[in-house]
Amino acid sequence: MNFHQKPVTYTDEVGLKVLNLEEMKKFYQEILGFQVISETESMVQLGTDGKSLIRLTAVDGLEPKSERYAGLYHFAVLLPSRKDLGKVLLHLHQQGLRLGSSDHLVSEALYLSDPEGNGIEIYRDRDPEEWSWNKGEVAMAVDPLDAEGLLEEAGLSGESWSGMPSGTVMGHVHLHVSNLDEAENFYTDGLGFEVVTSMGGQALFLADRKYHHHIGLNVWNGVGVPPLPEQTAGLDFYTLVFADEAKRSQVAERLRSLGAEVTEAADHWETRDPSGNKIRLAV
Repeated sequence: MNFHQKPVTYTDEVGLKVLNLEEMKKFYQEILGFQVISETESMVQLGTDGKSLIRLTAVDGLEPKSERYAGLYHFAVLLPSRKDLGKVLLHLHQQGLRLGSSDHLVSEALYLSDPEGNGIEIYRDRDPEEWSWNKGEVAMAVDPLDAEGLLEEAGLSGESWSGMPSGTVMGHVHLHVSNLDEAENFYTDGLGFEVVTSMGGQALFLADRKYHHHIGLNVWNGVGVPPLPEQTAGLDFYTLVFADEAKRSQVAERLRSLGAEVTEAADHWETRDPSGNKIRLAV
């Protein structure tokens, strides 16, 4: 099962409002190894296979984040294989970057931040047959990562680091929200995801078609935190891709019935979750 292609509803390009476009482009291109897909004076799109996964936009008068807001906790880049994650681990270690890491049972993950503090996860999935389900919830944990095993696998491949591999996709997006119940209602009744794991009123993980999660939601920044202001650096938008026009229209109808606004432009539609996180609805 490929959880990042139609007919699954999956996450795609993430847009960030940035303070220093040149520095951020350099980080994503030279340190993380994404290709520049297109660029203008104020915007750079980076990705793999000629497809944009990250859009950096310089905004006049933008200010750095100084308080706790709703917005991005991290976006998560999914690699095709375990050896790819091992190669990334070795490369980032050689770059001297500070990394977090975890074995989530369903996946193995590395964590870091870009120069402006946006959270990034880079991970590989275990085979879905290895995931453990109980009463509709998938078992996930925060166990120590087998870094030695990863590096060994990378070494056995005999391949050196040459940038983000072909087949890399946006695996999931994890958001700070202000109210978990409101967010759950929006993402399930509106967007059509189902809860696959809940963490004691602190976090929820939602997915389409039994993935371990396409969307993470948490209130770790505090219940009732305000939306990220327009003139503050951080998440601009993230994208959801629907199977077809009919599915997107159904979702838009449901969102409007919940009181959400959906605006329709030529190349994408747009809405906001109850915490103000902007979502592009694509086909």
